[in-house]
Amino acid sequence: MLNDLLRQLRSYDMVQPGDTVFVAVSGGADSMALLWSMYLLREKLGIVLKAAHFNHHLRGEESDGDEAFVREFCDRWEIPLSVSGGEIQPGKKGLEAAAREARYAFLRSLPGKVATAHTADDNAETLLMHLIRGTGLKGLGGISPMNGTVIRPMLGITRQQVMEFLEENHIPHVEDSSNAGDRFLRNRLRHDIMPLLVKENPRLAENLSATAQRLRQDEAALAALSQFEELPTVSALKEISPALRSRMLEQFLRQCGVPEPEASHIALAERLVFSSNPSATAQFPGNVTLCRNYDRLVNAPQTAALPQIPLPECGTVQLPKLGLRVTCSPATEIINTADTFTVCPEGQLFLRSRQSGDEIRLSGGTKSLKKLFIDRKIPAADRQQIPILCDRKGILGVYRIGNHLDRTADTLPAVTVRFEPLQHDI
Repeated sequence: MLNDLLRQLRSYDMVQPGDTVFVAVSGGADSMALLWSMYLLREKLGIVLKAAHFNHHLRGEESDGDEAFVREFCDRWEIPLSVSGGEIQPGKKGLEAAAREARYAFLRSLPGKVATAHTADDNAETLLMHLIRGTGLKGLGGISPMNGTVIRPMLGITRQQVMEFLEENHIPHVEDSSNAGDRFLRNRLRHDIMPLLVKENPRLAENLSATAQRLRQDEAALAALSQFEELPTVSALKEISPALRSRMLEQFLRQCGVPEPEASHIALAERLVFSSNPSATAQFPGNVTLCRNYDRLVNAPQTAALPQIPLPECGTVQLPKLGLRVTCSPATEIINTADTFTVCPEGQLFLRSRQSGDEIRLSGGTKSLKKLFIDRKIPAADRQQIPILCDRKGILGVYRIGNHLDRTADTLPAVTVRFEPLQHDI
């Protein structure tokens, strides 16, 4: 077993001389085998060996007994030990996941690398659990040999090897009574399914663990090919292989703030890519809204409609959120462009956002503003922020679009309404 463990440590370059390595010790067979192995190899590896124990307090006196056992063993062999614990409350993912999160929060807070005692059997069980629940290549990769400061040097070692090693070296261990029950899926696999599969292939654990590590390498290669500085255009994404496209979309979702993109989220992003609607939108966790901006997929939170903004007969209104200044003044000539309108208003002049049913007549005829914005390829997320110039009779003009020919002033006196970029002092 020592040779197999040493091979795993070196093949992944898990430790270097001078490293401080904390072995996570529950007191169970696997963790005691790892602790004693690392104790025997500490001088050969040139590491500073320490131990860490987390008391979940889930089994009352038994949990406290496990802690006492670990303390006594470490005291006997003069192995420095860090101990922590907490009252675990089930979260959304259940008690087992909550306990794991608490344990790893403690382990990752330690000032050094942390070695955990996951074996080939654990890896095989993890792969089967993911298969049962449904997974992709990442899930089939099982347990990672290295994850940040956490290393797992026993993934090539079976539980049978562990028991033989403990017996040969006369190393005691404790039994966790919760492992005997079938409350958790892992236990049901371990007690009922794995023995049946082992009858078909006695080397099942080693083979599945090795398969998981090869699939993890394949996933890493695909992930590397999927990296990008800017997400490709929608047209390009459609031509990319599904394996790479899904990984690109997962990466993009993370960049946009979706904390843990799931298969359903990636599928929803793919539907945006292949949507016939060039302005389609979709909602994701984390209050994230993705939008098709024609040939681009963008993170576009929905913008609120403009409030109705009254304009003076003569004067200036600043719109900081739009980066615009609107100036009204008596017209000296008739000018009508995309940002300047000469109008004869009836009643109060004001600005607002587009409303359902809005229409405007331009040189090409009358169109709804909805269709006009689509024709001009104005992103859906920007449409509610385009100021519409109105009076009590209706639309006079639309910023960036033009004046309403049915309401254009053709003689003076009139009012000139001019939209200009808002200048900021440097």
